Amino acid sequence: MENKTSKNEGYLASIQRRDPASRSKWSIFWLYPSVIALRWYHLSHFLWGIHFKFLAEMIMHHARKTTGIEIHPAAKIGRNLFIDHGSGVVIGETAEIGDGCTLYHGVTLGGTSDQKVKRHPTLGNNVMVGAGAILLGPIVIGDNARIAANAVVRKDVPADAIVFDEDVHVFSKKDQKGAH
Repeated sequence: MENKTSKNEGYLASIQRRDPASRSKWSIFWLYPSVIALRWYHLSHFLWGIHFKFLAEMIMHHARKTTGIEIHPAAKIGRNLFIDHGSGVVIGETAEIGDGCTLYHGVTLGGTSDQKVKRHPTLGNNVMVGAGAILLGPIVIGDNARIAANAVVRKDVPADAIVFDEDVHVFSKKDQKGAH
């Protein structure tokens, strides 16, 4: 399934394209936990930026309790993120997510340091992270990469790669061109 998001594609249209179970933009807006959580995130991220940090954290606490999705208000999220199903997703404070990414349920973008430094993953554009995958530390996941379900990733992943397990066996789409 093609996942690339056009710069002109609207948020709800991008979800409708990626989710064959979607029935209407109306139901996506009002019923999808990820859309609800991201609406709260955008408000809390704004409040975090103007130093209303306690209020921002309270809003995201409410969002976590109502959707099962935990997003730190300081995380940086690009356009058209789709969190399919959503339960158990954790996005840490210094995580950065590019445009057009898709995360499935149970994904963790977690930190590996107790210091106030960059300690969470950075995802490029159009990255797909499968259910239950755990990405740890200040790693970089390249554009168009695919992380398989339940993978544990602690190393950088190049663009256009597919990662299957915690040993980061990377199978690049570029390597497969012309191979039969």
